[in-house]
Amino acid sequence: MSQSQKGICAEPNLHAQYLLFNVVDDDFPAMREKLSRLLDLFEHFDDEHYEAMVSGVIAIGSSFWSEIYPHSSPQELVGFPDMQCDDRCAPVLPCDLFIQIRADRLDICHAVGIEVLDLLRVHVELVEQVSAFRYLDGRDLTGFLDGEDNPRGMKKLDIAIVGDNDPEHKGGSYIHIQRYRHDMNRWNALSLRRQEGVMGKTKEHNLPLVDSGRSSHNFRTKLTGPNGEYPSLLKQSMPYGDMLMQGLFFVSCANNSKSFRDMLHSRIFGDEMGHYDRFLDYSNAETGAAFFAPSIQFIKRHAKDYDDGKVPF
Repeated sequence: MSQSQKGICAEPNLHAQYLLFNVVDDDFPAMREKLSRLLDLFEHFDDEHYEAMVSGVIAIGSSFWSEIYPHSSPQELVGFPDMQCDDRCAPVLPCDLFIQIRADRLDICHAVGIEVLDLLRVHVELVEQVSAFRYLDGRDLTGFLDGEDNPRGMKKLDIAIVGDNDPEHKGGSYIHIQRYRHDMNRWNALSLRRQEGVMGKTKEHNLPLVDSGRSSHNFRTKLTGPNGEYPSLLKQSMPYGDMLMQGLFFVSCANNSKSFRDMLHSRIFGDEMGHYDRFLDYSNAETGAAFFAPSIQFIKRHAKDYDDGKVPF
């Protein structure tokens, strides 16, 4: 049995802490063992503060995977798709580890984050940390609902979790992250009608606009997966910001890497008629990275076997 990490398909939370690390030494056996201990850490906080609905995700960067798990690579794990067209781009942030912490209490997110950093401190450098939050009834800071087309119930597992097609990595998930920064001054200067035209749906009730065109955010992001499934991604994005800077920390989980790549291409390059995602005129990606979140059994098995001096391949 291969059980996915709890944070992959967990229900939405009120708060999130996103931690991005680069590994600075080559003590990979110790890193494998500590990743296993992170799972225990998440479980401990979930047990101690059950009301906070704590969950975590450990994901390994596409370029770091071959170093920490050199003999067993997920079939579709590739680098982040670096794309640029005109002034629209998807920059890459080199990163070895992505740790997602979510809970319904901000203090618990902070406490777990401190414990994660203390555990990994001698092996890593912190590249970026972002604290995110639920805004109103699950809206982006633009005022529009975000992730409303997410799969629900058992459908989450079908979309987000690798199945029998890759037995060694069954229960894992392909993770892509981007930190978007919104130009809220320009966005708020638009009329409600213009905003709804850019997004392709109504602001208050989230109803699709039938005449929004092929350049709306709604149209350019509604793509089917490799087998025709829709939605093809499980999104866990949350807003972040302060009084000076606001944006969206985008996180997607999928059972393949193609779905995200196709969506990003649709948004940036659009189609042959020049229809790209007009929302990118008001929001720019500043980071981007690709990861794989192994199953719980994968992480624990490899930590134990390497610790025992046995290579499990």
